[in-house]
Amino acid sequence: MQVTDIRPFAVSIAQSALDDLKDRLGNTRWPERETVDGWDQGVPLEYAQELSAYWRDHYDWRRIEARLNSFPNYLATVDGLDIHFIHLRSSNPDARPLILTHGWPGSVLEFLDVIEPLSADYSIVVPSLPGYGFSAKPDAAKWSVEHIAAGWDALMRALGYERYFAQGGDWGSAVTCAIGANHPDHCAGIHLNMISGRPDPATMDDLTEEEKAYLARFRWYVEKDNGYSAEQATRPQTIGYGLADSPVGQMCWIVEKVHGWSDCGHDVGGQSIGGHPERALSRDEILDAVSLYWLTNSAASSARLYWHSFGKGAARQVDIPTGCSLFPNEIFRLSRRWAERRFSNIVYWNSVEKGGHFAAWEQPSLFVDEVRAALSQMQL
Repeated sequence: MQVTDIRPFAVSIAQSALDDLKDRLGNTRWPERETVDGWDQGVPLEYAQELSAYWRDHYDWRRIEARLNSFPNYLATVDGLDIHFIHLRSSNPDARPLILTHGWPGSVLEFLDVIEPLSADYSIVVPSLPGYGFSAKPDAAKWSVEHIAAGWDALMRALGYERYFAQGGDWGSAVTCAIGANHPDHCAGIHLNMISGRPDPATMDDLTEEEKAYLARFRWYVEKDNGYSAEQATRPQTIGYGLADSPVGQMCWIVEKVHGWSDCGHDVGGQSIGGHPERALSRDEILDAVSLYWLTNSAASSARLYWHSFGKGAARQVDIPTGCSLFPNEIFRLSRRWAERRFSNIVYWNSVEKGGHFAAWEQPSLFVDEVRAALSQMQL
């Protein structure tokens, strides 16, 4: 895969787009209140209105724009598509290359608090997935997980890294696994904070307490929480119209997942959906993520990754060194014996005490410690 035209990039949102956002928020047409207490029918009306008012009257996009621009940002044309990425070369002469990949509804923002700490030992590359954030939107139906993995491998080599490590969660986990399975000649090892795969049917009569808890959590996801994926995997264009036109719609589409997937105070077994998203992330951090999707009009283009890849194709075996960090409110959380059916060379396995699906975003210090501990077990 060809990578060309690597050039500097600066984030700059037009003031007219911010003014338009404020106008739209002020003209929102609201539905009636939910008929139950809590989050069982989705984002409660009272919280949606409270968060929308804060977004309109108090939120400052320029703050996070400046934070993004404090890192070296670039665009590169990868197989004909402009890909945005942050690239911080370490000053450590013994630093090793590491590419970090986000998922949905994530972005490079998830990694802003971990880039500098990790750069003491690693040269860091953080790309935006195709159709996400400041990467271009594909106009051809080819950017599957495997194609992205090939693009990331080509990008790392174009940056001068013939051997490197890869890390990811959510779709980033899928991309990282595909890098490890398909490009072992260049990727020396991977670290995952979402370990996905299938339980071993032979163990169903002899489950550990950990496995029972995971199955309860996953059962709740299937029964109550995966409607978004069915829609994005089948009709991403249709859902895109509403989310591209309504900032509150885009906000609630994302905030629902921050609530359900972060470690924000609800039962990790999935039997309760109490808790509050601002126990895991600040109001500004949540709106940073929402604003990035809104201001780049990424609803439909990001959803198409589900159409390409969600639930499609068998997960390939990964034989290169693998590190796994399990955060307590992760959606997919295989036990080690289940994971070993897919990952034949697990060199690091650890459960941490707090954190959820957005590990680097929620618990940056723990995340950095886990990445370092895992990659310390691997050779370049």
